[in-house]
Amino acid sequence: MILLNVFLIVLLISFVPVVYIATRTYLKYRGTRVVTCPETKKPVAVRVDPHLAASTALTGETHLRLQSCTRWPERENCGQECLSQIEASPEGCLVQKRLADWYAERFCVFCRKEFGRIHRSDHKPALLTPDRRAIAWDEFPPETLSNVLATSEPVCWDCYVAKKFYEQFPEFVTERRPRPERRAS
Repeated sequence: MILLNVFLIVLLISFVPVVYIATRTYLKYRGTRVVTCPETKKPVAVRVDPHLAASTALTGETHLRLQSCTRWPERENCGQECLSQIEASPEGCLVQKRLADWYAERFCVFCRKEFGRIHRSDHKPALLTPDRRAIAWDEFPPETLSNVLATSEPVCWDCYVAKKFYEQFPEFVTERRPRPERRAS
């Protein structure tokens, strides 16, 4: 019985590196990325198949394949040359990382609160478009990310919620303006 327990413990411990490599690779390649399409030379949003990447990483060489692209289904049989951009910088083209980096040293346009580092568990901040609409991260096509960041201003979660409420239910909002100071006579 003791020998069987020792054998099971050794067997379980031998799986730790396998699980670690597969998990690390899966997390590295999940998420939407923006790359330049080699054919059109324009930004496209793509997703890599993280399951394939994780399973092939166990063999020592990670193979990447696109799971989706904004040019599909019309160009689904392309050569997927854009994968070289992802291999060169897996995090550099990740939409969520680019957004988090953009917010890192900025302040909310309304309350002036500094964003700092954004964590996965945090409420996601929003953007204020040039036409003064507040939009969430998922309200614009990822392939327009560069243009959106160049033309929008950062909005914290609290101000985003308040602005959306004001936009949807203006009849329930009372605006208070500072009273003019009285002058002593």
